[in-house]
Amino acid sequence: MREVYEFLKKCGTYYLATAENGQPRVRPFGTVDIFDDKLYIQTGKIKEVSKQIGKNPKVEICAFDGEKWLRLAATAIEDDAREAKQHMLDAYPMLKSRYSPDDGNTQVLYLKDATATFSSFTDKPKVIKF
Repeated sequence: MREVYEFLKKCGTYYLATAENGQPRVRPFGTVDIFDDKLYIQTGKIKEVSKQIGKNPKVEICAFDGEKWLRLAATAIEDDAREAKQHMLDAYPMLKSRYSPDDGNTQVLYLKDATATFSSFTDKPKVIKF
């Protein structure tokens, strides 16, 4: 899990895919955190991505660092604990102007039953499950 976290941090931007009525929806994301030995992402509950995850929590993430890429399939589980939200906001202070742990909008989700596959054009794929 730590290797996945470090790769996503290195990339800065990754792409999160959800589904809406059978149609894939992909958008850039940039938040990733480890809290309570789980890998977390963050969004706002008012966003369409939150509603899509609420209906179908299966998500995929894709990121590329210029040499290798990561595909991560997981189930996104909402964690409504104030501590988890605060930890994420402390990791991304620039979000504090738009989010707070008590605003009813901040949503953090941890990735459960995750399968991360690192690939490149030169090496065999490396699979990590957590």
